[in-house]
Amino acid sequence: MYEYSADETAPVRGASQEVAHTASRHSGPRAWLRAVEWLIAAGLHRRANATTLQIARDLGARMDYSTGHVRYCLDEIVARTGISKATVKRHVAYLRDLGALAWVQHGTRANIRRALGLGGYAATATVYAAVIPAVYDHAMGHQIVGTGYDARIVVDYRMPDTRPAATPTAPVDNASSEPVDNSPERSCEPPSLTSASEEGKVQMVGGKNYTSQAQPTKPRIPHQSTQINGRRRTAADVEKASKTTRLVRAMVSWTQSVPLRRLEHVLRPWTDRGLDAYQITADLHGMCTGLTWKPARPDAFIAARAAANAEREKQLVAAQEAAARWEHENCTVGAFQSSTTQHHDVMAGLRQGLTSYQQAARTNGWDDLSHGETVTWDAEADMAAFLGSPA
Repeated sequence: MYEYSADETAPVRGASQEVAHTASRHSGPRAWLRAVEWLIAAGLHRRANATTLQIARDLGARMDYSTGHVRYCLDEIVARTGISKATVKRHVAYLRDLGALAWVQHGTRANIRRALGLGGYAATATVYAAVIPAVYDHAMGHQIVGTGYDARIVVDYRMPDTRPAATPTAPVDNASSEPVDNSPERSCEPPSLTSASEEGKVQMVGGKNYTSQAQPTKPRIPHQSTQINGRRRTAADVEKASKTTRLVRAMVSWTQSVPLRRLEHVLRPWTDRGLDAYQITADLHGMCTGLTWKPARPDAFIAARAAANAEREKQLVAAQEAAARWEHENCTVGAFQSSTTQHHDVMAGLRQGLTSYQQAARTNGWDDLSHGETVTWDAEADMAAFLGSPA
């Protein structure tokens, strides 16, 4: 049973506030803020209060999610929170006393820009690390592996923790009169950065995971593997389409919320036909001007309109083919079915008609310019030769 004695909750002072010597474990910003809330609510520092929590939240909002490090930036905290410099300094000291902050780097007047090989001057900033003291882990029932800054939580997921919550032998002086949540349900807090191997966790053997559950795969947007105009799409095609898409997105404002790669994919019905950015822009403005209404999902809107246009074009081609097929199957009786003999008979009738015309012209005294060539002109032979059949 844990006792919140003066020795266990004594303020962290001196070298123990440094990352190299701290007894608190490393943490990320989310778990750290939960721990700070508990430490303040438990009254483990008699002067820590809502102001301390406000400053902690400002630091947590700027912490690096992977390392848990944050630059102090005193002037910026004052500007954001409206709290005086002296008050901010005091409450940051309270967080260090609680074992919730540890120094990574002390601020100095040394020129950090010179160390980086840059011109100008900038003082070396103070950097803190988010840490969680052992008193919080013990109250939450966490199992810890290691000590100090590199300590980590071990979580057993095989069965829920049914142990009763620890009850302190001496009451905790909680200045805010709010109960401290020591319930076992919160004992399964996610492990902090680079946790140790968890009990009951399936291990990797030979570099392969032998779990029975298939891992879900993310939907892939096709690119080079798709066909373009009957041939394999090349990198040059993708690069050209990407440049066209960038220009289209710059000219069509309501498409600018769509990622470039996704927009390039939905515009392929246009880019695959070789249309330039201005022609595509004109088509998109025809769909939606963006003045009175904008689609909530531009990519889905464009894809739906493109699919509708393709279906309409497909139906039009099918209707034209059906009309041509009907005309061929229901043509005039005898059309395209006459024989070569019938062709010759038509030519014979034509020659007879020409002969009758020439006779009438001579009888009536008409000028017949072909009179002199009548003997040598064989209309039937000429027409038969044109048709490709002997007379």
